[in-house]
Amino acid sequence: MSMSPEEPQPQPQQQLQPQPQPQPQSYPQPPITPIADQATVPVAPAPPAASAPAPFAATAPAPERAPQRHGGLVAGIAIGTLLGSLVGGGTAAVVAHNMTPKQVVQAEAAGGSLTLNNLDTATAITGVAAVGTPSVVTLQVSGPTSAGSGSGVIYTSDGYIITNAHVATLEGETANPQIQVQLSDGTLLPGKLVGSDPFADIAVVKVDATNLTPIHVADSQKINVGDLAVAIGAPLSLSNTVTSGVVSALNRGISVSSSMVPEQESQDGGVNDQNQQQAPGQREQEQSPFPWFEFQGPNGEQQQQQQLQPSRSRVAIPVIQTDASINPGNSGGALLNGQGELIGINVALASANTSDGTAGSDGLGFAVPSNLAVRVADALIAGEQPSHGLLGVTQTTEASTTNAAGGVVGEVSPGSPAEKAGLKPGDVITSINGARADSFTTVTALVRMYAAGTEVTIGYNRDGTQYEAEVTLGQMEW
Repeated sequence: MSMSPEEPQPQPQQQLQPQPQPQPQSYPQPPITPIADQATVPVAPAPPAASAPAPFAATAPAPERAPQRHGGLVAGIAIGTLLGSLVGGGTAAVVAHNMTPKQVVQAEAAGGSLTLNNLDTATAITGVAAVGTPSVVTLQVSGPTSAGSGSGVIYTSDGYIITNAHVATLEGETANPQIQVQLSDGTLLPGKLVGSDPFADIAVVKVDATNLTPIHVADSQKINVGDLAVAIGAPLSLSNTVTSGVVSALNRGISVSSSMVPEQESQDGGVNDQNQQQAPGQREQEQSPFPWFEFQGPNGEQQQQQQLQPSRSRVAIPVIQTDASINPGNSGGALLNGQGELIGINVALASANTSDGTAGSDGLGFAVPSNLAVRVADALIAGEQPSHGLLGVTQTTEASTTNAAGGVVGEVSPGSPAEKAGLKPGDVITSINGARADSFTTVTALVRMYAAGTEVTIGYNRDGTQYEAEVTLGQMEW
């Protein structure tokens, strides 16, 4: 497996006068205005938005005079640029001149604060953490027979929170859970489950609050492999934990064991994927290599009720892969880009099969793309059932007769979108809307990423020849 490129770290400037870092194209940076013995970088607010967070500022006490240290100044400008470009409704400033290790920069927001002890060592990840942490919460969920914890992301300032369905429902155990939400500053609020979608593993929780700090959402179709990825959540119930890595892969499809959906006939985009990547007659008796995050019990013990259960279905989910360290409890938390914007909701990790299911991160973490998470959340908030596309083919266990990797079609349902597009048994589906699909699981996951009625381009191979077909996806019933 090829290594993903690392993000470059900020380097100290050599010139005597500090230079401002470039702003995003639509937000020109105002000039640097020295004040006394400090260098202050005022940053213009972002354009107003419906979900813009409260003003955010970073300040520092006036330091004693000391030899000039340009590295801290450059780091401060970089963080100021990041905060200013993402924060609307106010002005952010970073004071970063003549910093010493004992001096503190504190970033305050409506949802909490993050203390920067030394701007000389601050990095882009520091800025992302400062922006993203106030928008991430910890969830304590309890049901009739079990309890657990996970993470969530503040979606709106009036209290809507996105998390995973398996967190909010205790892996389908309860539709009426008791939920306690802990903000990044330690404030505790009761939460109520608004709704959940087991096929995207997304749920929405509501708290009665105002002036929360909502996350800024990026377009997950515009991220690149190798981009900076920062995960924020509560692994092992440790709130406000920040880890970093890169985007390792895009448009993955993973098949996850789940008890949140009923066992029914399997079909791409259909209700149950039980026979995907399984031999005929094979039953779900072993832990999935892509497990849901384990919950943390009230005393720190692992709650494994969602593992190794009989009568479990398999669900194909489209994901972003990252090597940012992800562990049990990160579930439902944020995966952010280098601008502090949400690119995914952490959902699963790959770990070696163990008898007790307690293996941690192996450098393979997965997140539901932000575009899908937000589409589902918007539907749940509106009181609607989220829509998922249906192609209308089943998988075959027979080997492909072509040299192309993909999902081999077993049967084509009469009258289905696949039949209307001309797909036949034995065809190998290789892409959905340009995204490569190297397995039937990925085909199913990518189809479900789109709402019913969406027109997509299907790439497929028949007898060694590559074709494309335009398909209007049907409606998956659930």
